[in-house]
Amino acid sequence: MSAEQLLGSGDFGTATVVADLEAGLGTLSRLEAEKVDLTVVVVEPTPRSLDVGARALSIAREKQQGRTLVVANKVRDVDADLARVREWLGDVEVVVVPEDDAVVEADARGIALFDHDPGSPALASLASIADLLV
Repeated sequence: MSAEQLLGSGDFGTATVVADLEAGLGTLSRLEAEKVDLTVVVVEPTPRSLDVGARALSIAREKQQGRTLVVANKVRDVDADLARVREWLGDVEVVVVPEDDAVVEADARGIALFDHDPGSPALASLASIADLLV
């Protein structure tokens, strides 16, 4: 069963369902209107990623998929990269996840970032996303 079929299959009531969809626009474009309360769009501060992110936000708004949150990932220069994100995506709610060598190291070792470096700046940013979701 695809993500859009699962999300469209019924009323989840007060349950919280988090779905990590495949990159790109396919699943979001096939999802029925008004099926989610929050759409999180993950972008990197590059033209190609921001272009796809802008189209994803447009689809989410067109289909009334609730509140939108942008996660700017692999940010090197907070001021410049955040300005670039806002230039492409407008006045959106953004959480910045800094580029962090600990992420690459944990992935190379095949372990969770939390186990590798619980004090990682990227991990702290990801935790702030969780706070925004509840």
